[in-house]
Amino acid sequence: MSGPDGSEQFVKKHDFVQLSAIAGFLAAAFALSGCDKPASQAAAPPPAPVTVAQPVKRIVTDWDEFTGRFEAVEEVQVRPRVGGFVNSVEFQDGAIVRQGDLLYVIDPRPFEAVATQAEGQLSDARAKVELAKRELDRGLNLVQTSAVSEQVVDQRRQALQAAHAAETQAEGALKAAKLNIEFTHVTAPLTGRVSRHLVSPGNLVQGSDTGTSTLLTSIVALDPIYVYFDMDEATFIKYSKLWFEGRRPSSRDTANPVQVTLAGETKPSHEGTINFLDNRLDVSTGTLRSRAVVKNTDLSILPGQFGRVRLIGSAPYEALLIPDVAIATDQSRKIVFVVKPDDTVEARPVVLGPLDDGLRVIREGLKAEDRVIVNGIQRARVGAKVAPQTAQAPVGGKS
Repeated sequence: MSGPDGSEQFVKKHDFVQLSAIAGFLAAAFALSGCDKPASQAAAPPPAPVTVAQPVKRIVTDWDEFTGRFEAVEEVQVRPRVGGFVNSVEFQDGAIVRQGDLLYVIDPRPFEAVATQAEGQLSDARAKVELAKRELDRGLNLVQTSAVSEQVVDQRRQALQAAHAAETQAEGALKAAKLNIEFTHVTAPLTGRVSRHLVSPGNLVQGSDTGTSTLLTSIVALDPIYVYFDMDEATFIKYSKLWFEGRRPSSRDTANPVQVTLAGETKPSHEGTINFLDNRLDVSTGTLRSRAVVKNTDLSILPGQFGRVRLIGSAPYEALLIPDVAIATDQSRKIVFVVKPDDTVEARPVVLGPLDDGLRVIREGLKAEDRVIVNGIQRARVGAKVAPQTAQAPVGGKS
């Protein structure tokens, strides 16, 4: 019931305002109570999953690597033995030729004429020998009856000897003439790859008898092939020490194996053996010239190419190996991440050795029972827990 001045409406409006204020206060209080919840009660992230594996233990041998250059085992410059005009070129530039294959033909007619002349001189010398024999025989018969003197017999005996000498000279001249005819056919002195022809048909070439014989082409043998490389003094001293200790055979008396990697290759493709060490170090470079002979059955290597030569550098020893991807760099150190028994991560400094069959040798810093993170290194944090999963198979290489 309201008064004449509307007091009832004022009471209802005042009650509504009070209810709204109470509801707002309760809502604010509820919000504040939610903000006061401790942060420690928030859900923590799960441990990062990583893959771990124990180092592979096996017997390995160190290899040292050098830069080498290939050279032909045999190389020859083909020059004519006789001079004359070139009739024909009988080979294809850059082809493989066999020993005895015909390369050039020089006009043989002048030498054939000389040979014919030598044959005539030989026939004449032989006729003179026969005449001298008959005269000597007659003289020997007549001297018994004193029809001729001993002096005449001696003269006829000397004439026979001179005839034999003339015959020998004529035979030699004929052999030389026939050799010159043979030399007009220039053949390959060895099997290998021939270069381009340097003289075309119709050109005059000088023979070896002039002292300035013309270069016709060259041939290099390709299988096997030499690779020369220079060994530094420190490596040579290391090998000498190993030899004195009986842990590595010397390359001077043992054909130690080598492996060769060509330019553009990631692993060795050719094998060979050491067959020469020089007798002194180069005083200007402090290196020892060394040589290996390498099989080149596919003829893929040419003289002048470069290659990386791997030479056995130690005695066999037992080593621990891990994948290269498990190794990280911390400033100047190499480290690996190891999962401890409580599943926390530890950074372990290591000393690296060479690669062996795709795995890296670890000289110091690891034990055979350590669990090394090989996958998920980017998720590992030193001191943080991880969820390690053991690799299903050996991590690369052969165990």
